[in-house]
Amino acid sequence: MTTARPTPPSPTPTTSTTSTTSTTSTTPSLTPSPAPRPAPVFGRALCAMVTPFTGSGTLDLDGARLLADRLVSAGCDGLVLSGTTGESPTTSDAEKAELVAAVREAVGDRASIVAGVGTSDTRHTVELARAAEKAGADGVLVVSPYYSRPPQDALEAHFREVADASGLPVMLYDIPGRTGTRIEPDTMLRLAEHPRIVAVKDCSYDFLGAQKVLSRTELAYYAGCEEHHLALYAVGGAGYVSTVANVVPDRLRSVLDAFDAGDTFRAARLQQQAMELIESMMASGLPGTVTAKGLLGDLGLPAGPVRSPLWPADRETVVGLRAAYDRLMARHEIPPAPGHAHVR
Repeated sequence: MTTARPTPPSPTPTTSTTSTTSTTSTTPSLTPSPAPRPAPVFGRALCAMVTPFTGSGTLDLDGARLLADRLVSAGCDGLVLSGTTGESPTTSDAEKAELVAAVREAVGDRASIVAGVGTSDTRHTVELARAAEKAGADGVLVVSPYYSRPPQDALEAHFREVADASGLPVMLYDIPGRTGTRIEPDTMLRLAEHPRIVAVKDCSYDFLGAQKVLSRTELAYYAGCEEHHLALYAVGGAGYVSTVANVVPDRLRSVLDAFDAGDTFRAARLQQQAMELIESMMASGLPGTVTAKGLLGDLGLPAGPVRSPLWPADRETVVGLRAAYDRLMARHEIPPAPGHAHVR
């Protein structure tokens, strides 16, 4: 599904009249009106949703429905399921399909659903893509095959075979720190020619490479690193896929809303305000799913334990996460700059 981006308001011209003449001159506002962008294929504010489990470690579909509804109601345009944050390596094929169906039931057509289907086996990835389509997903997230580290021509063939296997649009997932294999910019340029390869989740930490692809293709480029949300969006990115959005979806959404309204200073300040929590969750040495589930549980929200080989966050870590969260939530809303409408 496609989520429309709101049209930013146009600045109101100011009129000034000099006392020495009867001529009235109209001076345009010095703040430029941002040009509307094409609506991103999956929306712009996407959450990499955790997969809730019960206390005994089984799939918690009721919890998934509740969490998904909360996230969408708080401003998420889309939900990415069974990705890194969703513990895809430790959920079964059947659980992945059940999760998609349950979340679709919860959110209806209010948000897009992108299902993680990437594995180290092309045949298995194809099977998961077809199952995701049958379960009701709007797209698939396909990570580079990990461990086997295929060369770029084999990597390209892998993505093309998966894209050909179903009718769903594909989001490439470039995260070489986990897979051991980078999707090189030149490979991206070739893959962009495929009609169903439409988006990228970028965790490459290569800002120059990202801009090279952005400038030469129509791929919707999503920041997969929390600290890059605003920076990538400012140079034409589509938005973000965020783990931190599990706990503060509205706060992260407000960064993009402020930028779209033309208030770039406010957007930057909102991003900066969130950095303490982002650092606490994503730079602690623990996987993001561990910190996200620890904080969600402390907030009384559906999450449950992580599955082995991951371990849950200890109490000291959760206390620190909660303190960073409370400090962020206690901050007052930054008012818009003069001439800009207030945005959430």
